[in-house]
Amino acid sequence: MADSEVVLWEADDKSMQMVPRLRRIGVTAGCLGFLGLALWTDSDAVWALYAGAFCLLGEIAYWAWDRRRLVEARIVPGEADGPARLRLRRVGGQITEHDPHHVVRVVLIHDNVHDLARLRLSLHGRQLVFGRPGRPPGLTTWRHTCPKAKVSDRAAQWGMPGIPD
Repeated sequence: MADSEVVLWEADDKSMQMVPRLRRIGVTAGCLGFLGLALWTDSDAVWALYAGAFCLLGEIAYWAWDRRRLVEARIVPGEADGPARLRLRRVGGQITEHDPHHVVRVVLIHDNVHDLARLRLSLHGRQLVFGRPGRPPGLTTWRHTCPKAKVSDRAAQWGMPGIPD
């Protein structure tokens, strides 16, 4: 890391966790195959096959969504004394650079139970970018780095289990 890079967001867990996910997908697919063979004859227990297929599709959809989540946001110096750039790294390894002035909104959602926060980042003309949970960064750094952005934070919408809100 260069001296002039500033870390704006860093998630606690940056891995894709592929081994447990592949294990769950493999076990679900194997059970579906076994149930499909067992239910080849007319049976009233076809709901088990549908439930397993639904579970498999849900796991694949979550994997597709999770690999696009943000794990790191940094401000890096521009090339040839150009303006600084916002570098975003996602779980899947994709790295993109954006102009910090194109950041429209930054929202940090603090968890009530753990000392973590989630990041929601809106870029001009782009979709909302979600960050994996990480340590809550300082809002002043975001305000200084992205002067045109609306920077705010809020508490999560749920309370601690067993304690009334």
